[in-house]
Amino acid sequence: MNRFSRFFLFALLAIALPVMAQDWPKRPVRIIVPYAPGGNTDAIARITAERLGTALGQPVIVENRGGAGGAPAADFVAKSPADGYTLFVAALSQFGPVPLTQKVNYDPMKDFTPIANIAANGFVIAVNPGLPVTDLKGFIDYVKARPGKLNYGSGGTGSLTHLAALLFLSRAGLDMTHVPYRGGAPALADTLSGQVQMYAGSPSELLQHAAAGKIRLLGITSERRNAQLPDVPAIAELYPAFSAVTWNGLLAPAGLPPAITSRLAGEVQKLMKDGPFLERLSKLGLEPVPTSPASFAAEIRKEHTMWRDLIKSANVVVD
Repeated sequence: MNRFSRFFLFALLAIALPVMAQDWPKRPVRIIVPYAPGGNTDAIARITAERLGTALGQPVIVENRGGAGGAPAADFVAKSPADGYTLFVAALSQFGPVPLTQKVNYDPMKDFTPIANIAANGFVIAVNPGLPVTDLKGFIDYVKARPGKLNYGSGGTGSLTHLAALLFLSRAGLDMTHVPYRGGAPALADTLSGQVQMYAGSPSELLQHAAAGKIRLLGITSERRNAQLPDVPAIAELYPAFSAVTWNGLLAPAGLPPAITSRLAGEVQKLMKDGPFLERLSKLGLEPVPTSPASFAAEIRKEHTMWRDLIKSANVVVD
C-alpha cells in the first residue's frame, strides 16, 4: 500500500467512525453482569441500564452470566464485537483477584475498553457482638492477645471479602485463621451465630443486621467514612493511607470506537449529578465515583498491581 492509499484509508476511517457513533445505537444494547441477580453489581447495572436506555433511545437489557468469580462473563465480553452493543458492568474481582488467582481466558489489561467507573464501596470489619470489644482499637488489642486463636470468615479464598480482611490483618499485624465459605451469605451467617468472629462485608450486606444489634461494625476499608455509616471510622484514621475498595464500572470489548466510548462516558457523568440516581446508590451503601475513561483505566492498572502484590506476598492459592 503506497503513501496515498494509506492516507486515503485513514481519511475514510476518520469520517466513518464519528458517523457510525452518531448512528449508534440502532437496536437494543445489552449489559453483561458477571453475577447472578441480586447484589451490588447487579443493582448498579440495572439502575444504570434504565437511565442509559432513556438517554440512548434504545432498550438497554441486563443479562446475568454468573459463576467462577465472573471469569466466564468477562471472557464472553472480551470476545464480543466492539460495536457498542455488548457492554460490561464489572467489579474489581474480574480485573484483580480472579485473573490473579485462577486461570482465565482473557487478559484484564488488554481485552477491554474502560468507559467509566460508577460506584465503589469499602468493606466493613464486622464482628460478633459477643466479643468484649466496642471499637477497632479494642478489637486489634483483643486479637493481638490471642494470636491464631480467633477466626475470620470470607466468601472464599481469593475473594475480595478474603483479601480485604487479609490486607487489614496484615497492616494491623494480626494473626487470625481464615475460614473460607462458598459465598458471603454463609460467612456472614456464621459470624452472626459466633462460629467465626470476624467478616469483612459490603455495607449493603450488613446494614440491617447492624441496625438490629446482631453484628457490630468496627471500621471500613475505604479511605473515608461511608455516608450510610457515619459512626463507623475508616481504618485509614488509624492506619494512614489504608484503602481496600471494590469498584463497579462500565466497560466494553477492546477496540470500541472512541466516539461511542466518549458518548457513554458522558452519559455516566450526567448520572453522577443526578439526585435520584445518587440516592439509590447511597441506599446500597455505595459511593459514586466520577471518572473519565483514562482515569478509570489508570485505576484498574493500579488496583491490579496492588492486589497482585498482596496475593503474592500472602501466597494466596485457590484450590
